[in-house]
Amino acid sequence: MKIYHNINDFKPVPNPIVTVGTFDGVHLGHQAILKKMIDEARKIGGETVVLTFYPHPRQVLHGDNSLRITSQEKKIELLDQLGIDNLIVINFTKEFSRTTSEQFIKKYIIEGIHPVKLIVGYDHHFGKNRMGDYNLLFDLSTQYNFKLEHIPARNVENIAVSSTKIRNALTQGNVGRANSLLGYQYTIYGNVSHGNGLGRTFGFPTANIEIPDEYKLIAARGVYACFVDYKGIAYQGMANIGLRPTISDYGVLLVEVNIFDFDQDIYGETIGIRFVERLRDEKKFDSKELLISQLIDDRKQAKTILEQQK
Repeated sequence: MKIYHNINDFKPVPNPIVTVGTFDGVHLGHQAILKKMIDEARKIGGETVVLTFYPHPRQVLHGDNSLRITSQEKKIELLDQLGIDNLIVINFTKEFSRTTSEQFIKKYIIEGIHPVKLIVGYDHHFGKNRMGDYNLLFDLSTQYNFKLEHIPARNVENIAVSSTKIRNALTQGNVGRANSLLGYQYTIYGNVSHGNGLGRTFGFPTANIEIPDEYKLIAARGVYACFVDYKGIAYQGMANIGLRPTISDYGVLLVEVNIFDFDQDIYGETIGIRFVERLRDEKKFDSKELLISQLIDDRKQAKTILEQQK
Protein backbone atom coordinates (compact mmCIF):
# COMPACT_ATOMS: atom_id res chain seq x y z
CA MET A 1 0.00 0.00 0.00
CA LYS A 2 1.32 3.42 -0.96
CA ILE A 3 0.95 6.10 1.72
CA TYR A 4 0.80 9.85 1.07
CA HIS A 5 0.74 12.60 3.69
CA ASN A 6 -0.13 15.44 1.34
CA ILE A 7 -2.74 15.49 -1.40
CA ASN A 8 -0.25 17.28 -3.66
CA ASP A 9 2.11 14.28 -3.44
CA PHE A 10 -0.52 11.82 -4.64
CA LYS A 11 0.44 10.20 -7.93
CA PRO A 12 -2.39 9.63 -10.46
CA VAL A 13 -3.69 6.05 -10.60
CA PRO A 14 -5.93 4.32 -13.14
CA ASN A 15 -9.69 4.43 -12.49
CA PRO A 16 -9.59 5.47 -8.81
CA ILE A 17 -12.27 4.02 -6.54
CA VAL A 18 -12.36 6.33 -3.54
CA THR A 19 -13.72 6.55 -0.02
CA VAL A 20 -13.28 9.11 2.77
CA GLY A 21 -13.44 8.78 6.55
CA THR A 22 -11.62 8.53 9.85
CA PHE A 23 -12.00 4.72 9.94
CA ASP A 24 -11.31 4.45 13.65
CA GLY A 25 -11.26 0.74 14.43
CA VAL A 26 -11.60 -0.34 10.77
CA HIS A 27 -14.69 -2.20 11.98
CA LEU A 28 -17.13 -4.43 10.07
CA GLY A 29 -19.00 -1.42 8.70
CA HIS A 30 -15.78 0.05 7.36
CA GLN A 31 -14.73 -3.33 6.02
CA ALA A 32 -17.94 -3.59 3.98
CA ILE A 33 -17.07 -0.31 2.24
CA LEU A 34 -13.43 -1.25 1.72
CA LYS A 35 -14.22 -4.69 0.30
CA LYS A 36 -16.78 -3.16 -2.06
CA MET A 37 -14.10 -0.74 -3.27
CA ILE A 38 -11.67 -3.55 -3.92
CA ASP A 39 -14.28 -5.53 -5.86
CA GLU A 40 -15.17 -2.49 -7.98
CA ALA A 41 -11.52 -1.69 -8.70
CA ARG A 42 -10.84 -5.25 -9.85
CA LYS A 43 -13.74 -5.11 -12.28
CA ILE A 44 -12.44 -2.04 -14.09
CA GLY A 45 -8.68 -2.40 -13.70
CA GLY A 46 -8.58 0.45 -11.19
CA GLU A 47 -7.00 1.16 -7.83
CA THR A 48 -8.50 1.86 -4.44
CA VAL A 49 -7.81 5.16 -2.68
CA VAL A 50 -8.69 5.78 0.98
CA LEU A 51 -8.53 9.37 2.22
CA THR A 52 -8.37 9.63 6.00
CA PHE A 53 -7.39 12.11 8.69
CA TYR A 54 -4.85 12.37 11.49
CA PRO A 55 -5.16 13.36 14.29
CA HIS A 56 -8.76 12.31 14.83
CA PRO A 57 -11.08 15.31 14.23
CA ARG A 58 -12.68 15.02 17.66
CA GLN A 59 -9.28 15.15 19.28
CA VAL A 60 -8.48 18.44 17.51
CA LEU A 61 -11.89 20.08 17.82
CA HIS A 62 -13.02 18.87 21.23
CA GLY A 63 -9.84 17.88 23.06
CA ASP A 64 -11.02 14.28 23.41
CA ASN A 65 -7.82 12.54 24.47
CA SER A 66 -9.14 9.00 25.07
CA LEU A 67 -10.69 8.40 21.73
CA ARG A 68 -9.05 5.98 19.38
CA ILE A 69 -10.05 2.34 19.17
CA THR A 70 -6.94 1.70 17.10
CA SER A 71 -3.68 3.61 16.90
CA GLN A 72 -2.77 5.27 13.62
CA GLU A 73 -0.16 2.57 13.02
CA LYS A 74 -2.67 -0.23 13.59
CA LYS A 75 -5.25 1.44 11.37
CA ILE A 76 -2.73 1.63 8.55
CA GLU A 77 -1.79 -2.01 9.12
CA LEU A 78 -5.45 -3.12 8.93
CA LEU A 79 -6.07 -1.15 5.73
CA ASP A 80 -2.98 -2.70 4.19
CA GLN A 81 -4.05 -6.21 5.22
CA LEU A 82 -7.45 -5.70 3.60
CA GLY A 83 -5.75 -4.91 0.30
CA ILE A 84 -6.13 -1.15 -0.12
CA ASP A 85 -3.81 0.22 -2.81
CA ASN A 86 -3.39 3.86 -1.77
CA LEU A 87 -3.82 5.76 1.49
CA ILE A 88 -3.84 9.54 1.76
CA VAL A 89 -3.48 10.86 5.33
CA ILE A 90 -4.62 14.47 5.68
CA ASN A 91 -3.23 16.45 8.62
CA PHE A 92 -6.40 17.49 10.44
CA THR A 93 -6.10 20.94 11.98
CA LYS A 94 -8.56 23.58 13.13
CA GLU A 95 -7.78 25.50 9.97
CA PHE A 96 -8.54 22.45 7.83
CA SER A 97 -11.81 21.94 9.73
CA ARG A 98 -13.07 25.23 8.30
CA THR A 99 -12.95 23.81 4.76
CA THR A 100 -16.51 23.74 3.40
CA SER A 101 -18.01 20.55 2.05
CA GLU A 102 -17.89 21.79 -1.53
CA GLN A 103 -14.29 23.01 -1.18
CA PHE A 104 -13.24 19.68 0.30
CA ILE A 105 -14.78 17.61 -2.51
CA LYS A 106 -13.40 19.87 -5.23
CA LYS A 107 -9.83 20.19 -3.92
CA TYR A 108 -9.19 16.82 -2.32
CA ILE A 109 -11.42 14.43 -4.26
CA ILE A 110 -12.01 15.88 -7.74
CA GLU A 111 -8.78 17.77 -8.36
CA GLY A 112 -6.61 15.65 -6.07
CA ILE A 113 -7.68 12.12 -7.04
CA HIS A 114 -9.98 12.33 -10.12
CA PRO A 115 -12.26 9.47 -9.02
CA VAL A 116 -14.37 7.37 -11.31
CA LYS A 117 -16.42 6.35 -8.27
CA LEU A 118 -16.88 7.43 -4.67
CA ILE A 119 -18.20 4.91 -2.14
CA VAL A 120 -19.43 6.11 1.27
CA GLY A 121 -21.15 4.67 4.32
CA TYR A 122 -24.72 5.13 5.47
CA ASP A 123 -23.95 7.95 7.96
CA HIS A 124 -21.22 9.77 6.05
CA HIS A 125 -20.84 13.50 6.75
CA PHE A 126 -17.95 15.76 5.83
CA GLY A 127 -16.71 19.32 5.57
CA LYS A 128 -17.13 22.28 7.92
CA ASN A 129 -19.47 21.41 10.81
CA ARG A 130 -20.09 18.06 9.05
CA MET A 131 -22.62 19.80 6.82
CA GLY A 132 -21.87 17.65 3.77
CA ASP A 133 -24.01 14.55 3.32
CA TYR A 134 -25.09 12.04 0.69
CA ASN A 135 -27.53 14.45 -0.93
CA LEU A 136 -24.77 16.99 -1.51
CA LEU A 137 -22.49 14.25 -2.83
CA PHE A 138 -25.20 13.20 -5.26
CA ASP A 139 -25.43 16.74 -6.64
CA LEU A 140 -21.64 17.00 -6.89
CA SER A 141 -21.35 13.62 -8.60
CA THR A 142 -23.57 14.91 -11.40
CA GLN A 143 -21.68 18.17 -11.59
CA TYR A 144 -18.22 16.57 -11.67
CA ASN A 145 -19.12 13.36 -13.48
CA PHE A 146 -18.20 10.62 -11.02
CA LYS A 147 -20.26 7.65 -9.88
CA LEU A 148 -21.52 7.46 -6.33
CA GLU A 149 -22.54 4.50 -4.19
CA HIS A 150 -24.05 4.47 -0.73
CA ILE A 151 -23.33 1.38 1.41
CA PRO A 152 -26.11 0.63 3.93
CA ALA A 153 -25.39 0.02 7.60
CA ARG A 154 -23.77 -3.28 8.50
CA ASN A 155 -25.85 -4.90 11.23
CA VAL A 156 -24.60 -7.32 13.87
CA GLU A 157 -27.30 -8.77 16.13
CA ASN A 158 -29.65 -6.01 14.89
CA ILE A 159 -27.14 -3.31 15.85
CA ALA A 160 -25.86 -0.92 13.19
CA VAL A 161 -22.08 -1.04 13.45
CA SER A 162 -20.37 2.26 14.27
CA SER A 163 -17.18 3.42 15.97
CA THR A 164 -19.27 5.21 18.60
CA LYS A 165 -21.08 2.01 19.58
CA ILE A 166 -17.77 0.18 19.83
CA ARG A 167 -16.33 2.91 22.06
CA ASN A 168 -19.42 2.75 24.25
CA ALA A 169 -19.12 -1.03 24.55
CA LEU A 170 -15.46 -0.76 25.55
CA THR A 171 -16.05 1.94 28.16
CA GLN A 172 -18.70 -0.38 29.65
CA GLY A 173 -16.28 -3.31 29.64
CA ASN A 174 -18.32 -5.24 27.10
CA VAL A 175 -15.40 -6.42 24.98
CA GLY A 176 -17.47 -9.30 23.60
CA ARG A 177 -19.88 -6.84 22.03
CA ALA A 178 -17.02 -4.62 20.84
CA ASN A 179 -15.28 -7.60 19.22
CA SER A 180 -18.44 -8.66 17.39
CA LEU A 181 -18.76 -5.16 15.92
CA LEU A 182 -15.07 -4.86 15.10
CA GLY A 183 -14.79 -8.23 13.42
CA TYR A 184 -11.61 -8.92 15.40
CA GLN A 185 -10.48 -8.75 19.04
CA TYR A 186 -9.89 -5.40 20.72
CA THR A 187 -6.17 -5.20 21.38
CA ILE A 188 -3.80 -3.15 23.51
CA TYR A 189 -0.16 -3.04 22.40
CA GLY A 190 2.57 -1.94 24.74
CA ASN A 191 6.02 -2.42 26.18
CA VAL A 192 6.59 -4.60 29.23
CA SER A 193 7.97 -2.62 32.17
CA HIS A 194 9.12 -3.51 35.67
CA GLY A 195 6.49 -3.41 38.40
CA ASN A 196 6.81 -3.95 42.13
CA GLY A 197 6.96 -7.75 41.75
CA LEU A 198 4.14 -8.46 44.20
CA GLY A 199 2.24 -10.61 41.74
CA ARG A 200 5.10 -13.10 41.61
CA THR A 201 4.97 -13.56 45.39
CA PHE A 202 1.28 -14.56 45.00
CA GLY A 203 2.05 -17.08 42.25
CA PHE A 204 0.61 -14.73 39.62
CA PRO A 205 3.48 -12.81 38.04
CA THR A 206 2.25 -9.99 35.82
CA ALA A 207 3.69 -8.02 32.97
CA ASN A 208 2.98 -4.33 33.40
CA ILE A 209 2.26 -2.61 30.11
CA GLU A 210 3.40 0.85 29.08
CA ILE A 211 1.14 1.99 26.25
CA PRO A 212 2.99 4.26 23.81
CA ASP A 213 -0.21 5.67 22.30
CA GLU A 214 -1.46 8.20 24.83
CA TYR A 215 -4.78 8.51 22.98
CA LYS A 216 -5.59 4.80 22.99
CA LEU A 217 -9.09 4.05 24.31
CA ILE A 218 -8.69 1.74 27.31
CA ALA A 219 -11.58 -0.58 28.18
CA ALA A 220 -13.35 -0.34 31.53
CA ARG A 221 -11.64 -1.36 34.73
CA GLY A 222 -11.88 -5.06 35.50
CA VAL A 223 -10.39 -8.52 34.95
CA TYR A 224 -10.44 -10.02 31.46
CA ALA A 225 -9.70 -13.31 29.73
CA CYS A 226 -7.23 -12.56 26.97
CA PHE A 227 -4.68 -13.82 24.51
CA VAL A 228 -1.15 -12.40 24.63
CA ASP A 229 0.74 -12.16 21.35
CA TYR A 230 4.50 -12.35 21.68
CA LYS A 231 6.92 -13.10 18.85
CA GLY A 232 4.27 -14.75 16.70
CA ILE A 233 2.87 -17.01 19.44
CA ALA A 234 -0.51 -16.53 21.15
CA TYR A 235 -0.48 -17.35 24.86
CA GLN A 236 -3.49 -17.57 27.14
CA GLY A 237 -3.74 -15.14 30.01
CA MET A 238 -5.83 -12.83 32.14
CA ALA A 239 -5.45 -9.08 32.23
CA ASN A 240 -6.34 -6.50 34.82
CA ILE A 241 -7.18 -2.90 34.03
CA GLY A 242 -7.39 -0.91 37.22
CA LEU A 243 -5.84 0.47 40.37
CA ARG A 244 -4.97 -2.79 42.20
CA PRO A 245 -6.83 -1.58 45.33
CA THR A 246 -5.92 -4.60 47.49
CA ILE A 247 -2.16 -4.18 47.18
CA SER A 248 -1.63 -0.55 46.22
CA ASP A 249 -3.08 2.85 46.89
CA TYR A 250 -1.27 4.86 44.26
CA GLY A 251 -4.44 5.64 42.36
CA VAL A 252 -2.73 5.12 39.00
CA LEU A 253 -4.53 3.16 36.29
CA LEU A 254 -2.49 0.13 35.25
CA VAL A 255 -2.78 -2.48 32.52
CA GLU A 256 -1.14 -5.73 33.56
CA VAL A 257 -1.38 -9.30 32.37
CA ASN A 258 -0.67 -12.71 33.87
CA ILE A 259 0.44 -15.01 31.05
CA PHE A 260 -0.42 -18.64 31.70
CA ASP A 261 2.32 -21.30 31.57
CA PHE A 262 4.92 -18.71 30.65
CA ASP A 263 8.32 -18.06 32.23
CA GLN A 264 10.35 -15.83 29.94
CA ASP A 265 12.09 -12.54 30.61
CA ILE A 266 10.20 -10.09 28.39
CA TYR A 267 11.06 -6.79 30.06
CA GLY A 268 11.37 -4.13 27.38
CA GLU A 269 9.62 -6.30 24.81
CA THR A 270 6.41 -5.35 22.96
CA ILE A 271 3.34 -7.54 23.38
CA GLY A 272 -0.26 -7.38 22.26
CA ILE A 273 -3.14 -8.17 24.62
CA ARG A 274 -6.28 -9.35 22.78
CA PHE A 275 -9.27 -9.04 25.08
CA VAL A 276 -11.86 -11.81 24.78
CA GLU A 277 -14.29 -11.50 27.70
CA ARG A 278 -14.64 -9.53 30.92
CA LEU A 279 -14.61 -11.80 33.97
CA ARG A 280 -15.53 -9.41 36.75
CA ASP A 281 -15.21 -5.93 38.22
CA GLU A 282 -12.04 -4.90 39.94
CA LYS A 283 -12.58 -5.02 43.70
CA LYS A 284 -10.72 -4.57 46.95
CA PHE A 285 -10.30 -7.74 49.02
CA ASP A 286 -9.97 -7.79 52.78
CA SER A 287 -6.81 -9.87 52.63
CA LYS A 288 -4.19 -11.09 50.19
CA GLU A 289 -5.40 -14.64 50.83
CA LEU A 290 -8.87 -13.77 49.56
CA LEU A 291 -7.32 -12.05 46.54
CA ILE A 292 -5.25 -15.16 45.72
CA SER A 293 -8.33 -17.38 46.03
CA GLN A 294 -10.18 -15.12 43.61
CA LEU A 295 -7.26 -15.10 41.17
CA ILE A 296 -7.27 -18.90 41.15
CA ASP A 297 -10.96 -18.84 40.24
CA ASP A 298 -10.33 -16.13 37.62
CA ARG A 299 -7.61 -18.21 35.98
CA LYS A 300 -9.82 -21.28 35.83
CA GLN A 301 -12.68 -19.30 34.28
CA ALA A 302 -10.36 -17.57 31.81
CA LYS A 303 -8.87 -20.87 30.64
CA THR A 304 -12.35 -22.30 30.04
CA ILE A 305 -13.32 -19.26 27.96
CA LEU A 306 -10.09 -19.19 25.97
CA GLU A 307 -10.16 -22.91 25.21
CA GLN A 308 -13.52 -22.35 23.52
CA GLN A 309 -11.89 -19.81 21.19
CA LYS A 310 -9.70 -22.41 19.51
